[in-house]
Amino acid sequence: MSAIDHRQIIAQLPDGERARLTRLANRPGLVRLAVQLALIVGLGSFIVARAPGWPLALPVQGIVIIFLFCAMHEAVHETAFASRRLNRVVGWICGFAVGIAPTWFTYFHLAHHRHTHDRERDPELAISKPHTLTQYLVYLSGLPAWWGNARALAANALGRSHEPFVPERGRAKVIAEARLFLSLYAALALASFAFSSTLLVWAWLVPVLLGQPFLRAYLLAEHARCAHVANMLHNTRTTFTTAIVRWIAWNMPYHTEHHVHPGVPFHLLPAFHKIMRDRLVVTERGYARFHSKLIAEMV
Repeated sequence: MSAIDHRQIIAQLPDGERARLTRLANRPGLVRLAVQLALIVGLGSFIVARAPGWPLALPVQGIVIIFLFCAMHEAVHETAFASRRLNRVVGWICGFAVGIAPTWFTYFHLAHHRHTHDRERDPELAISKPHTLTQYLVYLSGLPAWWGNARALAANALGRSHEPFVPERGRAKVIAEARLFLSLYAALALASFAFSSTLLVWAWLVPVLLGQPFLRAYLLAEHARCAHVANMLHNTRTTFTTAIVRWIAWNMPYHTEHHVHPGVPFHLLPAFHKIMRDRLVVTERGYARFHSKLIAEMV
């Protein structure tokens, strides 16, 4: 085990450096989100117009949409933007696009940070990590994730969810948000049926089904095969990857850095990485290498 833990790293940061690393801004998030939304609109138009080669655009559209999860994640931390209202609006829109209610996810995710990779208390481990090749393929399909999200929405909408990470003071808001999400999904479905439109099917639903496995593959590398200990340097992995992946994932491949100090906004994680890189314990050089090692352990 490392002689130093994540709390010591934070404690050793000079006050000025800590203030610089946690300085929030609107512009970086707005630029990144604008480009991502422009890609979604452009690819969606290409698909709906049935332009030559349009089926090839479906998984690309799916990746760009489903990775709005990372924008929602950053907004939930209230570090995507300096404006709290902007964080909430963007979190809500991105959560709606990927089928995750952001208020519920806020409580879920805070519990994950508080109890990272704790077998008993980390809610992320409710969907167990794959240990066999069959489990791995099912996990990557995204079906467990879709089922888990749908079940959470339905249970919250019915007021029947009693998840320990949701405090009593937040239950009414979680219930109201789940009901609003389901009502809007139903309205979109009815409108599509009434107008005999398949626009949402081809520009949104089919793509996200195709894109979800890429998000699952990305997320699996964050903590799988890491130690079940409290030290963030050991229970979380930073994955060195391409600029494109870092861009679409809002710099979350710097995941150890994010867990060590969640208050560092996405656009300053590269700077925090430079400070931390010699102290990183669990790293991998690319997602292909991570998955090849994982599969090798299963066969």
